[in-house]
Amino acid sequence: MTQTEPDIKMRILLAAKKLFAQHGYDGTSVRQICEEACANIALVSYHFGGKEGVYQAVFEHFFPVKELKSVNFADLDPIEGIRLLVSRIIRLTYQDRELSFMIQQEMLLRSPRRQMVMNVLVEVWGQVRSLLLRGKEEGVFSFGSATNALVMVMSVALSHKHMVNFEDVFDDEKTGVDIIAAEAVRFIFLGLGVKEA
Repeated sequence: MTQTEPDIKMRILLAAKKLFAQHGYDGTSVRQICEEACANIALVSYHFGGKEGVYQAVFEHFFPVKELKSVNFADLDPIEGIRLLVSRIIRLTYQDRELSFMIQQEMLLRSPRRQMVMNVLVEVWGQVRSLLLRGKEEGVFSFGSATNALVMVMSVALSHKHMVNFEDVFDDEKTGVDIIAAEAVRFIFLGLGVKEA
């Protein structure tokens, strides 16, 4: 049975995502990607134009830009908008750890691919900032600096990614993504002075 073109492309993307997450962009070769995907090395150039193209395709395919753009956050009240965005961010980083690690690596290394990652992240976190400002204007949020409030929201929304590094500190209680998201949102709202949420 021959593989279809979409099957081969997806195998390459999945292999690349796994390897980029484990070894970083510079530590991953096209040969390694093709070995992991059981694909001919020439297919990376043919389908993606090279390693940089594979990286960009991984990010575009797996980051849920369409899902985030499908919601008009300007139509939501600030509380519901923050709840929805933070929950989705947590679910993304929890459910696709490989993509999350890729993003984190590019941000920390300030690599040439950082701008591609930032183009999407700025849009997401810009929505959060807009909701914070609108919530403050409407009197539902209380904070001094919008920048500091945004940093705190970002920190809480992304903190669970580091839980694996501190497992010795935690008890044996296993927490699912829905509980993590609900607790994070509750913590954020307490910090923003929301009375009932």
